[in-house]
Amino acid sequence: MIREVLRMGDARLLRIAQPVTAFNTPELRELIADMFDTMRALNGAGLAAPQIGVDLRVVIFGFTSSPRYPQAEAVPETILINPVLTPIGDEIEEGWEGCLSVPGLRGVVPRHARLHYSGYDVNGERIERSVDGFHARVVQHECDHLDGILYPMRVRDFTRFGFQDVLFPGVPIQDD
Repeated sequence: MIREVLRMGDARLLRIAQPVTAFNTPELRELIADMFDTMRALNGAGLAAPQIGVDLRVVIFGFTSSPRYPQAEAVPETILINPVLTPIGDEIEEGWEGCLSVPGLRGVVPRHARLHYSGYDVNGERIERSVDGFHARVVQHECDHLDGILYPMRVRDFTRFGFQDVLFPGVPIQDD
């Protein structure tokens, strides 16, 4: 089922999400199915449970190709529950981001270039990966939602933040 995505200004997006304590439940499976339905319907690269008003530490992400990010390499479809992110090195990369909760806007956001993430899948099986590039950016963006952080809070240079149709005239508007 496609769920409504909360938009910036809704106080529920600013909460710190609660850890998942029960895996492989019908409720958790339904939540994740709804998250994938919602993400796919909106052509998103990822989605966090708080974006649909669910106060749990659950994110999903992944695509083979994205109309929003045509230059981005594929990211494996992933369910990540109770994630822990650990930067690998000090390198920071800046890149354009958008968000389904911040429709119509884009901004340049600094993120760790490489990181290791761990967490659990829907069955409670451990997941661990070391990633870089766009994959690392997507994971950091989605996990920020679990701590009540929206990407505009990370923008450092507001000359590189604005409405997509103004920043990129002639490019179809696509909200993340």
